[in-house]
Amino acid sequence: MAAAAGAAEADVLVRPVARGEVLASADFERASVPAATARFALRGADVAGKEARRALALGATVRASDIGPPTLVRRGEGVTLVMRSGRLTITAPGRALGDGAAGGAVRVVNLATDRTLDARVTGPGAAEVDAP
Repeated sequence: MAAAAGAAEADVLVRPVARGEVLASADFERASVPAATARFALRGADVAGKEARRALALGATVRASDIGPPTLVRRGEGVTLVMRSGRLTITAPGRALGDGAAGGAVRVVNLATDRTLDARVTGPGAAEVDAP
């Protein structure tokens, strides 16, 4: 599709995206948009696997500030806490006090001891605590 004067080609969303949804390359198509908008638009292939930080409208371009790494631990949800020390591994149930992405820090209440701990998100519903 040829771009009109003052317009440029960019990837736009083919569907509305809710905050917290993970984007896929199939969510995008090429379209003509104002040149000023296209300058900050990311390619659909570069956005795939990222999570929307806010609601995004049908036909909108996606900017770097609109996306982030997927949230693997959500506030209020149960998590499995893991502590490793040498060959010893201890697990305990916990509840997240905030959201966290892979490798990010999250505060968690250890439900077995009722203590609040700083942990590192290691996967969906999982966090690791450093050994004392």
